[in-house]
Amino acid sequence: MPVQRYAVIGHPVAHSLSPRIHAAFARQTGIALEYIAIDAAPEDFDAALAAFAAEGGVGANITLPHKAHAAQICSHLSEAAQRAGAANTLIRTATGWHGDNTDGIGLIRDLTDRHGLDLRARRTLLIGAGGVAKGVAPALLDAGIGDLFIVNRTPERADALADALAQPGRVHPRYLDDVGSLGNFDLVINATSATRDGVLPSLPVNLIAPRGAAVDLSYGEAAVAFLAWGRSARAHDCIDGLGMLVEQAAESFLRWHKVRPETDAVYAMLRDRDAVLVSAD
Repeated sequence: MPVQRYAVIGHPVAHSLSPRIHAAFARQTGIALEYIAIDAAPEDFDAALAAFAAEGGVGANITLPHKAHAAQICSHLSEAAQRAGAANTLIRTATGWHGDNTDGIGLIRDLTDRHGLDLRARRTLLIGAGGVAKGVAPALLDAGIGDLFIVNRTPERADALADALAQPGRVHPRYLDDVGSLGNFDLVINATSATRDGVLPSLPVNLIAPRGAAVDLSYGEAAVAFLAWGRSARAHDCIDGLGMLVEQAAESFLRWHKVRPETDAVYAMLRDRDAVLVSAD
């Protein structure tokens, strides 16, 4: 049987842990596959994906900054990808690419199963309105959080995400500059890519409620500044995005291979080897 070809496509992407994760899943399940990283600037994405398909590619993970565009070029989208308006998992079919989004279920699995958080009725602040925020927001609502406040440097993007979620009594877009007037939150999630450059939005230390959680959807160096803020704000839980990365990868693997790998050993391997160097996929 020929080796199946998969890839993660992003810009930049050399840092990605996805090839290592999927190699571990392949060893665990006995599935022969090749999984590579493809760096493609936004203007080169379509050509890079077409070249990958021409070379036998059958599935791809999509990371920053391509998730929204990937959803637009798919011939079919799962419900999760439709709700998110973003795709992080592509499956090649006879009629084109099928797009799915596993970010949301990956985050919920990590927070609830791995870290033991009860998300029900948690007043939640989501910082950012890009592709990864679009992926996790519907899943957070489905998991039973309370009100969801969305703030972004570009207010129009926060408004657009709130409109797409279509729960006006529960979802509230706000200006990032007004975050200090919103009270405190049981769950504060950083979904911005600004921390890749060490730039953390100015956040008051009284933003987190007692026993609240600070969650960064990045991992490694990109998560350091936000998690340091979370500790200074006395968050009960400070969690980075490594677990989410592993869990969303397992969901992608399930969609490609019809088997869901065990994730705890892979998560532990990445932690133990101190392989967490850069930002989340």
